[in-house]
Amino acid sequence: MNKTTTLSPLELSTLNLSVGGMTCASCVGRVERALKKVPGVREATVNLATESAHIAYAPAEQMDARLRRAVRDAGYEPRTEAQADALEKASPWTGFGPVGISLLLSLPLVLPMIGALFGRHWMLAPWLQFALATPVQFILGARFYKAAWHALKAGTGNMDLLVALGTSAGWGLSVWLWWTAAADTPPHLYFEASAVVLTLVLLGKWLEARAKQQTTAAIRALHALRPDVAHLIRADGEVDLPVAEVMVGDRLVVRPGERIPVDGRLLEGRTQVDESMLTGEPLPVVKEAGASLTGGAINGEGRIVMQVSAVGAETVLAHIIRLVEDAQAAKAPIQRLVDQVSAVFVPVVLVVALITLLGWLGTGAAMEMALIHAVTVLVIACPCALGLATPAAIMAGTGVAAQHGILIKDAQALELAHRVDTVAFDKTGTLTLGQPRLTALVAADGADEAALLQAAASLQSGSEHPLARAVVGAAQARGLSIAAPENVRAVPGRGSEGEVGVTSYLMGSLRWMGELKVDLGPLALRAAELQQQGATVSALAERTAVGLTLRALMAFGDEPKPGAKQALAELRARGIRTVMISGDNRGAAEAMARRLGLKPEAGEVLAEVLPGDKAAKVAALRTQGHIVAMVGDGVNDAPALAAADVGIAMGSGTDVAMHAAGITLMRGEPALVAGSLAISHRTVAKIRQNLFWAFAYNVAGIPLAALGYLSPVLAGAAMALSSVSVVSNALLLKRWHGGPR
Repeated sequence: MNKTTTLSPLELSTLNLSVGGMTCASCVGRVERALKKVPGVREATVNLATESAHIAYAPAEQMDARLRRAVRDAGYEPRTEAQADALEKASPWTGFGPVGISLLLSLPLVLPMIGALFGRHWMLAPWLQFALATPVQFILGARFYKAAWHALKAGTGNMDLLVALGTSAGWGLSVWLWWTAAADTPPHLYFEASAVVLTLVLLGKWLEARAKQQTTAAIRALHALRPDVAHLIRADGEVDLPVAEVMVGDRLVVRPGERIPVDGRLLEGRTQVDESMLTGEPLPVVKEAGASLTGGAINGEGRIVMQVSAVGAETVLAHIIRLVEDAQAAKAPIQRLVDQVSAVFVPVVLVVALITLLGWLGTGAAMEMALIHAVTVLVIACPCALGLATPAAIMAGTGVAAQHGILIKDAQALELAHRVDTVAFDKTGTLTLGQPRLTALVAADGADEAALLQAAASLQSGSEHPLARAVVGAAQARGLSIAAPENVRAVPGRGSEGEVGVTSYLMGSLRWMGELKVDLGPLALRAAELQQQGATVSALAERTAVGLTLRALMAFGDEPKPGAKQALAELRARGIRTVMISGDNRGAAEAMARRLGLKPEAGEVLAEVLPGDKAAKVAALRTQGHIVAMVGDGVNDAPALAAADVGIAMGSGTDVAMHAAGITLMRGEPALVAGSLAISHRTVAKIRQNLFWAFAYNVAGIPLAALGYLSPVLAGAAMALSSVSVVSNALLLKRWHGGPR
């Protein structure tokens, strides 16, 4: 029995491998098939635009080497990390040498065509045409023959096979016509067609590579945020050392204007930090002792001392880079359809070219004419643009989104987000500040309010719940001492209980008190009044010999986040339904909803929802036929984020929420929700435009070539132009400035 089949995704290893030599969607399919044949590989996704493969596999010995060998055996180049880095940093003119030589050799062949337009006859001698075209065909064009041979060995076809067959036919026909021509008759040769087609394809691939470099600009910019050197504080003073040698717990100095080397906490000093490249927030953020610092951000005017909390792959910047790289390497669902089409495309084109050849011969055309039309079909049908249409747009879209503080973790979320018609927001920390304060304390039977507040604060002192922090904060503001509780037990979604001194207390929601049959007595009316005013009301009860006895009511108020109301209005203006999910009582939830511009009477508020039930509420919205996005920030939001069609996590929230979501907003601003839907809309629009033009070009071009309306030179130019235009169209996404639409 093969035990590896039971491995969970968390137990699988992953590898991102740079692959050279791919030219079209057919190449992508061949590399994927080769990798999936390696024993232990669970998933392999190859991206033509990034020239990379993302592989998930069961851990095994020498797996890296075996995967690289599989790529090489398939006819492609598995690049080392150093080679991949060198390509990313390469000059825009890298690789132009062969193109330039090909242009110089092909230009004399084209001049007679240009001269003929002006009545000039500059036809070169056949031997000179042969001498110019042959190096282009077999030396500069050797890459096409090599790739075509590997494709044939693998029993598949690709762009290189079409180019090699088409141009070889043109070159071979010219040689045959030259050798069989009568001595006194100048033959009509096609050396210029084969040479110019190869030159145009080489030029198109070079222009395409230059354009693709721009799509990876976001990743390169993020990598550039990492400084090389940190200033370590040691017993004998400061010493500079490489950032790679910094360890958790080290104390570092960051001077004014320097980049913060790694994540940590501010120990000494006060400064302002520019986090714009990480969060998209243009204004510097004030940092004081105790504040968290993120590696890659720029320190302002203050000299500060920090303590390292995360290094290497554990830093926020490294996490962001991984998210963007994974999103760019991922394959959108629509691309899988393109891959399926590409798998049968080349064989179909070969059949069409053969039919074209036989068809023209059948109509009485000369072999020369029939062969040229068949060659034109082969040249114009190269599926380069099809392979680039989707990944180029995804790379540009995820890159520009990252620059505006929107991290898109997977291509599926990017493709689906534009269809969202309902956005469900968690209330606390997402639409509100999540920093409630104690607004009222009502003691039962005239008891001492300060003593009850002290008891409640002691009970809540170990909790991170926002209401617990509000109680502790109110007690500290009054100067009350807080004792350590004992035997504390948290009851999820309800409250907590424990012992303060010799007394046992429970503190939690009124619903919990109702479940426990705690009698609110004369305070029931006051509790209802506070709830009607929009407060969240909790109760403090004491466990006595006769049962649970109410001791006090505590009312809490929160404030909407700045811009939350406008963000919701913006979504509604785009025809998107907005819903707020809250664990508060209905009165408090509806009061806050109205402050945010929501309409409870229209079903836009789901109140008294336990943390474990949020996912069920999201699932219920989906069963009504809605495409739902869930926006949250807490640990208890993670199931709901995973249950939604698109999960959107606030970057100010927990890591658990961000892992469960497909999109992370680096700033905790609800306004970015509309931005994330907008960049999805624009990216999908670009994908559709690219696919339309790529398909339209082939659908229109192949019949025109078969019917004799195109020449091989024109077909080569159109093929090169199609690839460059697809990438250039995707790059227009870089002009997006973070607005809704």
